[in-house]
Amino acid sequence: MRIRESELPGIGQKFEVITRNDEKMVIVIHDDGRRELYHFDSDHDEIVSSVTFNDQESRQIASILGGMVYKPQALETIEMALGNLVIEWYKVEPGAKAISQTIGDIDIRSNYNVTVIAHTKKDTKNLVNPGPDTIIEAGDTLVISGGRTDIKNLIKELLSNERGE
Repeated sequence: MRIRESELPGIGQKFEVITRNDEKMVIVIHDDGRRELYHFDSDHDEIVSSVTFNDQESRQIASILGGMVYKPQALETIEMALGNLVIEWYKVEPGAKAISQTIGDIDIRSNYNVTVIAHTKKDTKNLVNPGPDTIIEAGDTLVISGGRTDIKNLIKELLSNERGE
């Protein structure tokens, strides 16, 4: 598969994908979170179909494609090697308990058995392997890894504004 990425100033990012079967699709990720998916004809000239997803729909589709909803039998050996490790991208919601705290203050790794492997702030660079002094703000996206239950607990208690209290 070949993927070509290009910036669309004022719009977002564009990813042109040519699959192993020589099928072409283009994915446009808008700065507002929308995603547009275009499927082209066999000559790669004309759009055959298109669909638009909001941010939440995109993540749900990604989890389906990534095998989080249904695991093909061929992936069983990979999952055995990784155990129940899950990697999730989560956008910190306004009103979340973690806002204005640092990763170290919360002690996410010790208290939740979850690791923050990347941290993205709107309009700034991505931080890979952010340190304990990294401040969490509403709208930040955290890439977190750990067990499925541990991640759900972290999100519910600290990153969402629906803690179920």
